[in-house]
Amino acid sequence: MRRLFLALFAVVLVLPASQAQSPTGRAGAPAAPPVERARNVILFIGDAGGLPTLNAASLYGYDRPQALFIQHMPNIALMDTSTASNWVTDSAAGMTAIVTGRKTHNGVLSQSDAAVRGQKDGERLKTILEYAEERGLSTGVITNDSLAGATPAACYAHVNNRNNTAGIIAQLGKPLAGNGVDLALGPGRSAIYKATAEAGLDLDAMLRAAGYALLSSPEALRPDTTRAVGLTDTPDYDLSAVVANAVAALSRNPKGYFLMVEWDLHTDDPKKGLDRALVIDKVIRETVEKAGPRTLVIFTADHSFDIRVRGGAKGRPLIPEPAAGQTPPTNPPLRVDGGHTGEEVVAAAQGPGARRVRGFIANTDLFRIMMSAYGWKEDAARR
Repeated sequence: MRRLFLALFAVVLVLPASQAQSPTGRAGAPAAPPVERARNVILFIGDAGGLPTLNAASLYGYDRPQALFIQHMPNIALMDTSTASNWVTDSAAGMTAIVTGRKTHNGVLSQSDAAVRGQKDGERLKTILEYAEERGLSTGVITNDSLAGATPAACYAHVNNRNNTAGIIAQLGKPLAGNGVDLALGPGRSAIYKATAEAGLDLDAMLRAAGYALLSSPEALRPDTTRAVGLTDTPDYDLSAVVANAVAALSRNPKGYFLMVEWDLHTDDPKKGLDRALVIDKVIRETVEKAGPRTLVIFTADHSFDIRVRGGAKGRPLIPEPAAGQTPPTNPPLRVDGGHTGEEVVAAAQGPGARRVRGFIANTDLFRIMMSAYGWKEDAARR
């Protein structure tokens, strides 16, 4: 009996110690697994690809709702897109918020709200791409808008006017962090060369001095290319092949990479916009399937667009084509008023850190979600 009492007494003494060692405070509970960080982040931006566009694209492409891959990603949030001063954003202010975590004014690229468009600079806001550059990651931007357009430019340039094409492109050659974007691919070739020539800038010489291979188009990129600018004048190219080659090229860096992919989903021309929505949805699916467990993939829109499904029925085309000699219907099932709108847009994510994409969030939150996924902290001066 005395031996049994001593054994029980020993168990009582040991039990609190075992509880203290459990990170959950429960005896015998397993230790929480370490948080897995993302090595890579791929940010897909559907320019003007808000909820109404995604809904219409699903009905148009598949004759049923919620048929897009984006609509079935495991982590979904609704994201505010307002600016520092307006309820409805343009791409400059919208993308600045996403890649810097700070709101600014329409027309301003990665400068603070102290900026006045075309008149006064604001504080330079460091972008997620520049944080990646400072840490030795590889970086890329892909677009079917101009490479000097607001969405890609917000990743690598800081100007008070989104229309300053020469000033934007000049920052490819003189980056403010690391050695700058490694892969810059998109349209705008003729306009960019014209604007830089008028500003007295020899674009080819500047890019070669910065170590870039000059490609005739995004599709000229190869998986073993380490640093290139690919300019074209064609907005519709094989996005699937270009993204696959860019991911292969950037993946050669063992430290990881950051890649931003923009696809213009404006639906002023409804058929063109919805066809493009189906393209980027397919590419996101392909990318997620190949990305691996250390890659965070995010889709969102910089702003929404005024397109609405007002009618139609299953088995009938959402965009009916009138027969030869007939006028278009006066009350089509799809109504387009042709402007940006201010409602929340979808943010969808998969991979390390994606669980923070939930509920109602601000566009500035995406920056911190990406930073947290990498395991990085913002500069102390920014907090």
